[in-house]
Parts: sequence; structure tokens; C-alpha cells
Amino acid sequence: DGVVIRRWMRRRRALVCRDAVALMSAYLDGSLTSSDAARLERHLADCPLCARYLDQLRVTVAALGQAPLPEVPEEVVDDLVALYRRWRSG
Repeated sequence: DGVVIRRWMRRRRALVCRDAVALMSAYLDGSLTSSDAARLERHLADCPLCARYLDQLRVTVAALGQAPLPEVPEEVVDDLVALYRRWRSG
């Protein structure tokens, strides 16, 4: 079947940077399959720019995890919910 062959070929070829960047958040969350994680790790071993980008993501996640969450006034939450409901119904 042509679809199965195309999927197999897509999974076997090396990642390009754009694809690697798209996988990085899932990689940090631990939600990639083991084969996708291995593909990304192979790419990172050969691509210093993507490896640096992943390091920057890690620093950002660590910094944001320590940032205090601001209090959101109840009227702002109500306005956002109303805006969302209008958007969904439109």
C-alpha cells in the first residue's frame, strides 16, 4: 500500500530542523514515542543549532516554572469567557 510505504519512508528519513523544533516541546514533556525521541536525539547530536535551541527551551521552562502567577481579577475572567463563547458561537 502506497500510504504505508510513504509513512515508513517519512519515519526513516532524518529529521530536518523544522521537524525537530516541532517535536521539542513533546520531547521535554516526555510524550514522544521512543522512536521519535531517538530520531530527535540523533538530529540533536548532529545539529548544534537545534541542540542550542533545546537548551534555551529548557532554561525558559525552568524560569517560567519559578515565576509567580499573577492574580486575574474575576471580571477579566468573566470577560474572557464571554469572548470565547461569542467566538465559538460565531
